[in-house]
Amino acid sequence: MPRFFCPPPLPLNGSFDLPPDASHHAGRVLRLRKGDPVQIFDGIGNERHGVIAELDGKRVVVGSITAVDDDRESSLKVLLAQALSSSEKMDWIIQKATELGVTDIQPIDTERSVARLSSERATKRLEHWQQVAVSACEQCGRNTLPQILAPLDIMVWLQQTKSIPDAKYILSPHSTTSLHSQTKPQGRIMLLIGAEGGFTQAETTAALHCGFTPIRLGARVMRTETAAIAGLAAMQTLWGDFQGSSKSS
Repeated sequence: MPRFFCPPPLPLNGSFDLPPDASHHAGRVLRLRKGDPVQIFDGIGNERHGVIAELDGKRVVVGSITAVDDDRESSLKVLLAQALSSSEKMDWIIQKATELGVTDIQPIDTERSVARLSSERATKRLEHWQQVAVSACEQCGRNTLPQILAPLDIMVWLQQTKSIPDAKYILSPHSTTSLHSQTKPQGRIMLLIGAEGGFTQAETTAALHCGFTPIRLGARVMRTETAAIAGLAAMQTLWGDFQGSSKSS
């Protein structure tokens, strides 16, 4: 069933005009027809089912709307702090991280980050990343959009996290500690991933000073985009969705 993101509020019943982007996608791209079933969601946890009631030029109306109570969020609350990389890699990481249930994504600028963003470019990239997350939610069935935060310098961000009592992990190929040896965190988790060239010694030292535990994902050095997704999947396997229930303890 096609799914469309529609900013809140959503109606509880009756009919609803799809926003312009969703209308274009429904009518011109998917070529839906009157009577076709659809889903709409608002990004803050609400979902509705309905059918296409009207197609008139650029206007698409969904009718016979019913509320659906279907929570597909992970029991793990994970903030992914991802070092900026090339546009294509960042898109891929955001898409897959959204599918894996992250609640927040914090792009960070590190000394070895390949990408460098001016304030104007950062604003445009942030808007683009938010749309990548929307598309991922439409595909994977999530009704809650992850929050994608404005890029920050790693040292500035680390200082902001210093007093936050979250479980904090930094991926390091030099660590001898694995996720498997860690107790399941009770609150939110922060996962910090370096750029293509990894972290500098100063960045690693600063992260450790701010309470981050270095962990290793096996014996091989992974690319930044692989490390992010492997780390998230490992957490879901040990503590979350992949145990068999997204609400398991």
